[in-house]
Amino acid sequence: MVDETTARRTHQRWFPVLALVAVATMINYLDRTVLGIAAPYLTKELGLTAAALGIVFSAFSWSYALLQIPGGIFLDRFGTRVTYSLSLTLWSGFTALMGVVTGLPGLILTRIGVGVFEAPCFPANSRILATWFPQNERARANSIYSVGQYAGIAFLSVPLFWVTQQFGWRGLFFMAGGFGVALGALFWWRYREPSQDRTINAAELAYIEAGGGGEYTGARVSFSWRHIGWLLRHRQIVGASIGQFGGNSTQVFFVTWFPTYLVNVRGMTFINAGLMTMLPYIGASIGVLVAGQLSDRLLKRTGSANLARKLPIVGGMLLASTIIAANFVPDDSNLLVVAIMSVAFFGQGMTNLGWTVISDVAPKKLIGLTAGIFNFSANLAGIVTPLVIGYAYQATGSFFGPLIYIGVVALVGAFSYSVILGDIHRLDMED
Repeated sequence: MVDETTARRTHQRWFPVLALVAVATMINYLDRTVLGIAAPYLTKELGLTAAALGIVFSAFSWSYALLQIPGGIFLDRFGTRVTYSLSLTLWSGFTALMGVVTGLPGLILTRIGVGVFEAPCFPANSRILATWFPQNERARANSIYSVGQYAGIAFLSVPLFWVTQQFGWRGLFFMAGGFGVALGALFWWRYREPSQDRTINAAELAYIEAGGGGEYTGARVSFSWRHIGWLLRHRQIVGASIGQFGGNSTQVFFVTWFPTYLVNVRGMTFINAGLMTMLPYIGASIGVLVAGQLSDRLLKRTGSANLARKLPIVGGMLLASTIIAANFVPDDSNLLVVAIMSVAFFGQGMTNLGWTVISDVAPKKLIGLTAGIFNFSANLAGIVTPLVIGYAYQATGSFFGPLIYIGVVALVGAFSYSVILGDIHRLDMED
């Protein structure tokens, strides 16, 4: 017999909740990536060297990484709606301000501002996953919202390069920032927690809670340093954090230096670079979706979260390490280089499943803090990788060393997820 209550449950977790998160995540990465698209023009107008550009790329992650833990604390204290709406509106405002900078100091300051206010976004995404979705749907939900961070650039690359050519790099920042400010207002108007959402019914609430989702209903947690110490004593947190550093290094390369690599090293024209940039991002988008579908199907079939989460992530890390092969491709084989990059970025897309791991293991009362620690570690790659590439490229005029570095840290990430992480289960912290 069909359970009539289950058959009639609403689907608010998918729309509008996940739809809002997916668009917001796309804007999040769009605002990070537009600097990479604008870089070939911007560097000429402002007279920036490769090393200076590396500092600018890295500046975002200085504040983004350092504000992860404070952002997670803010999220646990004030909730998702307040945190996400403020974050989205303010980081978009700083993106728009990048269109008025006149030199290196202003560029660094605005990038720091973007990093400050983007910091709570992914911890909030993780909190939404744990709150709105049962465990057996989290990997798919994660893949759907996460695909926005890649698909947005994949399918908007050519239009964004065109906008830059037609309206200048300043117009690109104005457009991206303005759209994000409008979305911030929409998020405030439409998002609610499950218990406060008037459009969700009891059947959907019961389904979410039966699968391990639902809100933390205890008292708001006041921050204590012992909470960080307690989390870092668990291999699940340490293993996932180190692993995601390895995977995120590949992503940082594509978000920052990849257009410059295609134009300056591979000798492509600006528009051709835009077309070629699409392909690895499409690969990453597919990787995100494949990992999400594969993980939830493995979980349903085997009942093992360890197999269902680790296998796609570790496989993705190994594929990401193949980026090293681009060093051995002849100068006239640009299509082969892009094919290698697409495979590597496909693999990196699969590693985004790490956010599902955090949703599975974080104590409900400390989801924001746990995700903040995880994303802090992952985004140390955003500080290190642009600087390593910038200084190595300026010193040698080659991307040989930087690509070796990216491949090696991907292998370190594979080791951490497969060995250090240990058993995947929700941690329970007593008061």
